[in-house]
This record gives sequence, C-alpha cells and structure tokens, in this order.
Amino acid sequence: MPWPNRLRDGRYDWDGTTYQVPVTEPDRWTALHGLAAWERWAPVPGVAARPDSITLGLDLVPIKGYPFQLRSTLTYTLSVAGLHVHLATTNIGDRVAPYGTGFHPWLSPGGAAVDECTLRLDAATRVTTDDRLLPTGTEPAGDLDFRTPRSLAGVALDDGYVDVTRDDDGLSWIQLSAPDGRTAAVWMDDSMDTWQVCTGDGIPGVNRNGVAAEPMTCIADAFRTGDRLVRLEPGQTHEVVWGATLL
Repeated sequence: MPWPNRLRDGRYDWDGTTYQVPVTEPDRWTALHGLAAWERWAPVPGVAARPDSITLGLDLVPIKGYPFQLRSTLTYTLSVAGLHVHLATTNIGDRVAPYGTGFHPWLSPGGAAVDECTLRLDAATRVTTDDRLLPTGTEPAGDLDFRTPRSLAGVALDDGYVDVTRDDDGLSWIQLSAPDGRTAAVWMDDSMDTWQVCTGDGIPGVNRNGVAAEPMTCIADAFRTGDRLVRLEPGQTHEVVWGATLL
C-alpha cells in the first residue's frame, strides 16, 4: 500500500495536482508495490502479542510524492484453519488520499515442480497488459481461465484477474495442488475483488519455484486510471481480510 502492483512512471494526478513518487522498478520505469512494503512495521503498543496472533502497526510518513498521512494495523492470526490476515488503514490527515492495497504471498508446490501442479483461480476476466506489465484493458480469461483446475505445465503467468467468483461463504480462492494431492491456497473475502497471479518466470531466485497468489483491492496503475481506487476521506478507515491455508 498505498498502491499494489505497478504505477506507470511513478507519476499520477490527484485532485488537480501532479505527484511523482520514486521509481523502484527501473527496468520497466514503474513504482512497484507502493511504499509500506519498504518500511519497518512494529508491534502496536498496548496490543499484547499472543501465541497465535500478533498486531503490527505503521504510520506512513508523508513524502513529496504522497503527502498523505495513513495509520495502519496489520493482524496475523494462526489457527487450525490456517492464517487469517486483517489490515485496517485510517486516513489521519486532513485531505482525501488515493488508496489501494494488496499482498504478495507465494504458494509452494512442496517437493514438486510448478509444471507438475494444477491451478485453480476464481476469476472470469483477465487484465491485458503492455510490455511494461501495465494494464491496457480486459478480456475473457479464455486460454488462461483456471476456474476449473488445470495443469500449469508450460504456462507462464504474471497476470491480473477481475470478475472474481466466490463460494457459498463469499470467499474467492487461488489454489495450487501438487501431484500428491496437497493443496496450498489463498482466499480473500468481499473486501477485495482483484487477483494477481505469477509463476515467477525469469525472476532470479524465484523462477517457477512457486506461484504468487496476490489478493488486491485494485489492479496495477489504479492511481492513474482510477479503476477500483479508494478515495480515503480524512478519518475514514478501510479494512481488508484474507487468509492462507492447506487443503
């Protein structure tokens, strides 16, 4: 946060003013993964850690390119059902802030290769991109539709998905199943409606070692397009919930 994925040229317009944030992905000349990913979160004073849970906090300091004041708390809770994650972000400043958030967990194939695994992804529409992986539109997922689990053999993914589908509990899933039947999964509730999935092709140290299953509130470049972007009013709190488990 305050934006997931990429921001074209690190530049955006907001309420009549143009802002420039640092370009952190120089090969594609984008600002990648927001600002909070590079900050040191700390336990929230007065909120005791438990054996099964911890709450971390961060005050995002205003910078020239993002002169807005956000206060976030992030709670991780572990149970027999898996990992439960809750993020709450409050605008503690005096002006409306552009806001989006996303997370970047990776699903492991265990001892198998990604090409030996199957993927389920609960979404009907794929985000099309240019050579900088910035969105150009959407289209039916077609050959990259994984609503019915399919083999990942020979399939390279670094794609956003929208029009998510949900189960009877209102959850949308990405599931990676190994040949022995073990399945690692990420879910999101209705506080988020966008997926990014990546097989890591060509990324040093990551190349097809796992699958990124990223729940997000908006797709890449939302600060420029406004697509699914949150206008976070002064005093307003925005909350999201997601989790990870083994099936």
